[in-house]
Amino acid sequence: MARWFFSFAVISLIGCAPEPNLARREGGIVLTDDAGQPTSLLRAASRVVSLVPAATELVFALGAGDRLVGRTKWCDYPAAVADIPSVGDGLLPNVEAIAAARPDLVLAYRSPSNAPAVGQLRSLGIPVLELAIDRFEDFERDARLVGRALGLGARGDSLAEAVRADLERATVRNDRPPAVLIVAWADPPMTIGGGSFLDEILRRAGARNLFGDSNRPSFVVSLEAVVARNPDLVLVVGDDDPDFASRVEWQVVPAIRGRRFVRVTGSMFNRPSPRIGEAVRTLGAALGTPR
Repeated sequence: MARWFFSFAVISLIGCAPEPNLARREGGIVLTDDAGQPTSLLRAASRVVSLVPAATELVFALGAGDRLVGRTKWCDYPAAVADIPSVGDGLLPNVEAIAAARPDLVLAYRSPSNAPAVGQLRSLGIPVLELAIDRFEDFERDARLVGRALGLGARGDSLAEAVRADLERATVRNDRPPAVLIVAWADPPMTIGGGSFLDEILRRAGARNLFGDSNRPSFVVSLEAVVARNPDLVLVVGDDDPDFASRVEWQVVPAIRGRRFVRVTGSMFNRPSPRIGEAVRTLGAALGTPR
């Protein structure tokens, strides 16, 4: 599938009121991650491996990028991430490479394919937080959680609130939103539904996801179904026409046949991150929606 979806629980050493996802125990703090699993930390994490690009951005936004000792090959923002050693992929991660970085916390994407690696890391005594950061509401939750893991609880709360305020400022109102098709994969045709953060970006930018009435993040659709809904535009992430646009079978879709593409670039469209407000503004400008 296109690398759009990578598509994220944690520690506070300050404050006295317990929180729903935070419990104090003798000798440390126990936090509950997005998989519902408790994780114990003796102190604020200072050596972090992030296996989630969105979480990597989050750690930098919290001002703790210097605590990252490992990241995935897909982590590409901010520029300073290039100075952090890569441990490989975030899905089916390399346990040996992660352990060699001597982390006191690993941020992993919650996925069945990652369960064996997460189990191995925990068996080695390495704390792991599984994060399901797929939508903006997940980002808000995990900004607070990761902030506490780093001993930066107040900063995490402030970041969540600031990004929410920026997103609200970026949101446009459009009485006649164009219907936009998002193609996540061409063979078989897969689209993005209302369960993806891209759906929220589209809506806030003044457009309508052609298949946003489905709560699924992504799913297979037929070309007949696409033609029946007749999208006004096709979202393209990147500078070049997508390969499928030149295929004979896709010419039955008028928007593709007419090359009615709305183009955006940048990894801010690949993940929920502190840049979500920027993503909405960029897409709104590409759509030409009034502010």
